[in-house]
Amino acid sequence: MSSPTQAQSAPAYADARAHLSHDSHSHLQRDAQAHPPTDPNADLPPETSTRFQADPEFGFAERDAVYRAIHTRRDVRGEFLPDPVPDEVLARVLTAAHHAPSVGFMQPWDFIVVRAREVRAKIHADFLAAHAEAEQMFDEDKRATYRNLKLEGILESPLNLCITCDRSRHGPVVIGRTHIGAMDVYSAVCAVQNLWLAARAENLGVGWVSILHPPALRAALGIPQEIIPIAYLCIGYVRDFHARPELEAAGWLKRMPLPELLHFDGWQGAADEAGARLVNAIGRAQPVVR
Repeated sequence: MSSPTQAQSAPAYADARAHLSHDSHSHLQRDAQAHPPTDPNADLPPETSTRFQADPEFGFAERDAVYRAIHTRRDVRGEFLPDPVPDEVLARVLTAAHHAPSVGFMQPWDFIVVRAREVRAKIHADFLAAHAEAEQMFDEDKRATYRNLKLEGILESPLNLCITCDRSRHGPVVIGRTHIGAMDVYSAVCAVQNLWLAARAENLGVGWVSILHPPALRAALGIPQEIIPIAYLCIGYVRDFHARPELEAAGWLKRMPLPELLHFDGWQGAADEAGARLVNAIGRAQPVVR
């Protein structure tokens, strides 16, 4: 297990904190002592006393830890170590995935833990076939770059995980899926993201392998036809986390400036005064990395 690749950056949201002078901070401390936080459940009857979180607010360090996991998460391919992932760590990561938001609270996901070398070898063989096909889909000037990219760690990582979606769970009518039918699939993707961020906080790398033939993946894992494979993930400790996403560093694509992706009050709506302030604030924001 290794520490993240070092990268220099200004502290996150330094501008937002700068206005808190020593005097104002002392005032906040005195105010907190005079008016200590109250338990929001204190006056509720016993049967509803756990309706609200007792300590819902994040401190600066807690908040920055969340943002650091987001900004330093990487799609890991070639840095996996053979060290096994302890059950306690994997349990925490899977529990985080299971607490993802889901439409109608239907929790459509299942998790297939794949450790067997022979099963992973089948999936790796299909990756090689799909990878060769994919190469021919790109323009000729991109093929050499694509060919040299490391795009999976199926055999190098100590374990793989397949997250699926059961669209029939809890019946045909689900709250929130009545008019946007793909909400259950989106929910399963939320579980992937929860898992990815929790894994990063555990110093685990995760790589999403999407260059696969779904029928071959179903066959290798015995997935029923009515169940949708959502993500095939490689998981394990790594030598290093890249400072930048590998495809960005390789020159495949650049990160798009966020202000170019903002619209206001409608598609391609121009920024008004409030929108301009938001754009300026985005320009001052810094990713939380070290």
